[in-house]
Order: sequence, then structure tokens, then C-alpha cells
Amino acid sequence: MVELDKQFLVDTANMKMPFGKYKNVYLADIPEYYLVWYKNKGFPNGKLGRMMALVYELQLNGLTDILKKLRA
Repeated sequence: MVELDKQFLVDTANMKMPFGKYKNVYLADIPEYYLVWYKNKGFPNGKLGRMMALVYELQLNGLTDILKKLRA
């Protein structure tokens, strides 16, 4: 299970937004206000929504550097 969590973190670090205002922007680079808007509206279903929720939580706690380091 730990390996799946590591892989999910790596996948999230390398995921780009597939649509909308921030299309082709890494999820970790999306402004916090946009993720807050999605949090209130409801994240998309599936893996993308789980990734966006993770990025939201990391941003909330000032930890997005974790994703940026994994991407490098």
C-alpha cells in the first residue's frame, strides 16, 4: 500500500490540469484560490479529483514544495 501512495504522489507531481483556465499547468502550480473554488464546488470524480484534493491540502499546509521536488 505504501508503494501505491508514493506512486500517487509522483503521479500528482507530474499531472497537468487537462481542461479549463489552467489547462496544461501542473496541479501544484495552480493558484490556491482556484483549488479553494473547486473544494467548495466539488472536485471532479476519479483520480483527477483525488489529485486536486491532495494539492489543495498540501497548499493549505504550505507543503507544495514536496510535489515540485518530485517533479524535478
